[in-house]
Amino acid sequence: MAGNNNVSGNAPNPKPKKQPSPTSLHIPLNITLYLCLVANGLAALFSPIQDCDEVFNFWEPAHYLQHGYGLQTWEYSPVYSIRSWLYVSLHAAVGKLGSMFVHSKTAEFYTIRLVLAFVCAACQTRLYSAICRTLSPRIGLFFVMIITLSPGMFHASTAFLPSTFTMYMSMLGLAAFLDWKNAQRAAHGIMCFGLGTIVGWPFAGALIVPLLAEEVILTIISGSVVNLFWTIADGLIGCLGILALEVTVDYAFFKKFVLVPWNIVAYNVLGGEGKGPDIFGTEPWTFYIRNLLLNFNVWFVLAMLSAPLLVFQMVFRSHTTSLQTSLRSMAFVAPFYMWFGIFTSQPHKEERFMYPAYPFLALSAALSFHIILTYLGSTDRKELVGRIPTKLKIIAVLPVVLLALNAGMLRTLGMVTAYSAPLKVFEPLQQVGVAQRDGSVCFGKEWYRFPSSYFLPHDLRAKFVRSEFRGLLPGEFPDAPSYLERLGGASQTPSGMNDLNIEDPSKYVEISQCSFLVDSHFPGHDATELEPNYVMDTAHWEKLSCASFLDASQTGLLGRLIWIPDFPIIPDRFRRKWGEYCLLQRSTKSNV
Repeated sequence: MAGNNNVSGNAPNPKPKKQPSPTSLHIPLNITLYLCLVANGLAALFSPIQDCDEVFNFWEPAHYLQHGYGLQTWEYSPVYSIRSWLYVSLHAAVGKLGSMFVHSKTAEFYTIRLVLAFVCAACQTRLYSAICRTLSPRIGLFFVMIITLSPGMFHASTAFLPSTFTMYMSMLGLAAFLDWKNAQRAAHGIMCFGLGTIVGWPFAGALIVPLLAEEVILTIISGSVVNLFWTIADGLIGCLGILALEVTVDYAFFKKFVLVPWNIVAYNVLGGEGKGPDIFGTEPWTFYIRNLLLNFNVWFVLAMLSAPLLVFQMVFRSHTTSLQTSLRSMAFVAPFYMWFGIFTSQPHKEERFMYPAYPFLALSAALSFHIILTYLGSTDRKELVGRIPTKLKIIAVLPVVLLALNAGMLRTLGMVTAYSAPLKVFEPLQQVGVAQRDGSVCFGKEWYRFPSSYFLPHDLRAKFVRSEFRGLLPGEFPDAPSYLERLGGASQTPSGMNDLNIEDPSKYVEISQCSFLVDSHFPGHDATELEPNYVMDTAHWEKLSCASFLDASQTGLLGRLIWIPDFPIIPDRFRRKWGEYCLLQRSTKSNV
């Protein structure tokens, strides 16, 4: 496709350039890669696990593949089979390779995360390169600022979730459609989005619709429909190959042919009365607005303004850019609007559902900021903006950038310092002589913050004791020492599983069977019969390891949103209030 997508005000150049024009705003690709590696590496090492689904649906099955035991959710029952073993197996293979160089399961956990950090950085750099070549190096600069300093990307970049994998593929797919120098860009883009849809999350297929529609329209105009047909066919053949691989892998585990992407869609869309994701909770339509403002602050606002700004540019400043360039730019921002609209309309909402659209959000925000700066940079005395002194323009723009960057970093620091305790308290179990052979670490009201069996030594198993929770807890995969036995174990239908979130009493053990117990204590919370204050029960339990955990119910709004230092000069109403998250060991004086 001929035409440069430069939206900086220059006319399209039909001849592609090998390198972007010299500019002080251009960041070399190696530097971009390093910046993304640093940002993602910090996320891999320090980011709290945001969602218990990440642990029970992905970390635990990966642990089962590596070590022969782990917790199992109903989604992996052959009866329902709405999770693919291909996605989990890829991560388990990384962990297995990592085990050749590290000597603890916790180190394997962080090895997998660090590899995810590298993969994400590579995808980010690939997309940045395409943005610089086809749009503008300045847009690329803003894109890098957003993806490296936003709390949303900090959480999403190294999460072990299909939505994160889909986000990686969104970056590669978008880069392929941007990269107009490559004649096979559409086929590559289709395969990338197809990979994200099949192996990751089937709903992600919606993201390609505006890009493919723009490709079809412009191809029809240029009269090369036959070439487009073969290009699309090429991409679809690749997608069929990916699907065949997934079906083969899942057959090995479930011992039956299943189409997991279809099962996911059927469960979420065609579940029927009393079934589907809504039974796990619903949120108001404002959920994603509030969530994206927290995770991207000013950048989210700019992303939402991208389409109006492009329309403004086409109507009032048509001399600065071609119609074709503006229409192509509209196609690149459309996927975010589409995704945001689709998921805002769904009653069941979760932060991770937005991950696949994060690259489009970042690009839309960068494009908006670029258009605004281009307009403000006008020196045409016939326009009002051209008569404003340059210093005043800088004074107006700089606070916006500083607000976005500082708010993002304070939010990230606030989350890490407030909620990282579950990643810290299990360290003493690694010490020689602490963990008993064939013992158990029990979880009551803190069941949903369990960071996975990777944090427990080989001789300890995670168990659940009764709490006020009345939903369905995970069961256990059958113990399987060999890989063949693990394939057989995955194909067995577990007992007590259902897709209605109905409690199964067999998932609990008596507290007398617990060698260790994980519990939290918040001064403002009242104990109940099923959730006694184990932390303060020194007659039966001893503190083995404790870490501070934010008491959100006693902390003001500002302290819940961002990091606030615990300095005496900070007024009490703004300071963060803390509880304890503890690993307890049964007291040697206790007989219970």
